Amino acid sequence: MAVRPIVRAGESVLAKVAAAVPDPTAEDVARLVADMIDTFESVGAAGLAAPQLGVSLRVVTYLVPRHRVTGRPGDDPIGVTVLVNPEIEPVGDGRYVDWDGCLSLPGMRGRTSRWERIRIVASDLDGNRTERVVSGAHARIVQHECDHLDGVLYIAHLTEPGSLGYIDELVRSGRMPPWPSVNVKEYLRGQSALLARLRRAGIDMGV
Repeated sequence: MAVRPIVRAGESVLAKVAAAVPDPTAEDVARLVADMIDTFESVGAAGLAAPQLGVSLRVVTYLVPRHRVTGRPGDDPIGVTVLVNPEIEPVGDGRYVDWDGCLSLPGMRGRTSRWERIRIVASDLDGNRTERVVSGAHARIVQHECDHLDGVLYIAHLTEPGSLGYIDELVRSGRMPPWPSVNVKEYLRGQSALLARLRRAGIDMGV
C-alpha cells in the first residue's frame, strides 16, 4: 500500500477522541491498516494508531519486539497485531516506570508510569471480538497506542519531567540505553490470519 506522513504533536487530530469503527471488516479499514503497517515499518517502530495518520478512527497496529519484553508473565514477543475499537482496563494496582517515545514527538523519549497488567478487548479485521490479559512491555505498548485514540500523548504520563529529552543526548549521557530499530517484516511473518485478510482486500504485504 503506502507510507503516509505521520502527524506530529500540535495537530488537532491528536488531541481529540477518535470515532468507533462501524464495521471492522470493511475494505477501507483493511487498507488503512496496511498503510499503518507500511508507515511504522518505514521507521522501524513498534506501533501506530490511526490518528497519527490523520484518521480519527479507533484502530491500533503494534508488535512486541524481543528486545522490549520484561520477562513478566504475559509479556512475550508477538507479531503485528491489529486492534479495532479496543477497550483496555487495568488488572490489579501494579504500575511501573520505563522509557516511552512516540513517532508524533520524533527524536524524543521520557519516563512514564503505566499499568503493569491490562485486559484488552478488541476486534480484528474479520470482526472477531477477543479478550486477553497482557503485562510488561506488551501492556505499555498497547496503553501508549490506545492513548492516541483518546487524544492523549505520552508526555501526560511523565513521572520525571526532567527525563524528557532527545534520544541522542539521553543515550550519549548514559541516561537511556540505545533503542534498536525494529524489522517489522520479520514480525509480519507467521501472521497468517492478518495476511490472509489483507490479501482478500487485494493487499500483498510482501512477506
